[in-house]
Amino acid sequence: MEAEGGKSDSRPVVPSADARDPAYFQYYAQFVHQQNMLQDTVRTSAYNAAIVGNGPTMFKDKLVMDIGAGSGILSYFACQAGAQKVYAVEASDMSKKIQKLVDNASRRNPWLKDRIEVVADKIENCNLAKVDTLISEPIGVLLVHERMIESYLVARDRFLKPGGAMIPSNGNIYLAPFTDANLWTQTMAKVRFWEQSNFYGVDFSPLAQDARDEVFGQPVVGCFDSRILLAQPVSHFVDFMTITIAELQNIVIPFTWKVPFTALIHGIAGWFDINLGGMILNTGPYAERTHWQQVRFLLKEPLAVNAFETVKGWMRLTVNMSRSYDIVAEIVTGDETPTSDPADITAEGAGDERATPVGYGKRRGAWALHEQTYVYGADLDYSKVRPEFLAMYTPENAAPPEINMDIGMGIGGIPGLVDMDLTAADLDALVGRS
Repeated sequence: MEAEGGKSDSRPVVPSADARDPAYFQYYAQFVHQQNMLQDTVRTSAYNAAIVGNGPTMFKDKLVMDIGAGSGILSYFACQAGAQKVYAVEASDMSKKIQKLVDNASRRNPWLKDRIEVVADKIENCNLAKVDTLISEPIGVLLVHERMIESYLVARDRFLKPGGAMIPSNGNIYLAPFTDANLWTQTMAKVRFWEQSNFYGVDFSPLAQDARDEVFGQPVVGCFDSRILLAQPVSHFVDFMTITIAELQNIVIPFTWKVPFTALIHGIAGWFDINLGGMILNTGPYAERTHWQQVRFLLKEPLAVNAFETVKGWMRLTVNMSRSYDIVAEIVTGDETPTSDPADITAEGAGDERATPVGYGKRRGAWALHEQTYVYGADLDYSKVRPEFLAMYTPENAAPPEINMDIGMGIGGIPGLVDMDLTAADLDALVGRS
């Protein structure tokens, strides 16, 4: 794979996630976690509509494979859509629950009888027949967390017939800068505890920097209002039909944003969508809430940006042994300041700005995607919020405070500013001021 700038970025040793498998499969063997996913109405309804809706072309009289079947719900949908047979591949003990349902099909779900074969193993260990259609829900936070997509690609390469179908077939990762002084302050308050020099007579201050590295290295998972976004998101397309496992294990996402506010960038927000047979399941901050929510990557030090200034940089995701990814990002303001080559920046170096000083107009951050912390709910009623309440200031001769990130429809129908190359006159026109 070539990184940005044309440098070859070879990774001779790919971290194995096998050591985390026992805990991973034990987690998904529990009813409470399967129920959490089943009760995500947006997720479950979207998959149901996609599978049943594509029944005539992708499922009727077809051989189907469900990778990471979990509760078996997608396998059951495939049978409803007319599948001849479904291989329900599930490595956790939830496979026993699928089998129990199948064994009782004659009395409880007669339409399932003799149509599902439960395979209690990892797909990497299986030896099965070629199938016409693959179905799976291999998605985690920011699309790629848990590294389940790799197993989905193994199934594609080994078991999908030429010309076969995949649900999902592709997805997009979205990144946008955000401002949230409240979240940043709450996070910094955790660090301040370790700055105490006399906690029952103990000086904790030598640990303060380590605490800051750890706390700000934890991605914040939770829903947020789209009005904290400072620019139109960039997208990174992931085609499950063609991407290789090696390409999936080392991802570089370049970005360029133009911010129409004078503001502080507190970090990078992320979310994703997936294509379910022509139906798009979106997990963005403007869409109906899902159990995936969204994720925010806080900077240790916010970055100031002037109105209409260009912000550029990159985010790099590399797989780790925790069924997840180590993430490094660099953000630069202004057209003159160059960005670094992401292949030259390690997670350790990026996370310690003392070792790699980045200077004025540039910030770096490092996060472990699996070390997530959670924020539930919002402290503000955003329906009454104006940009200046969030420290987002528009130029004096530009738009009135009523402008927000919900104006218009952006790329791919994403709510946001219509055109991020906006002038003051453009902003006036958007809000109807002559």
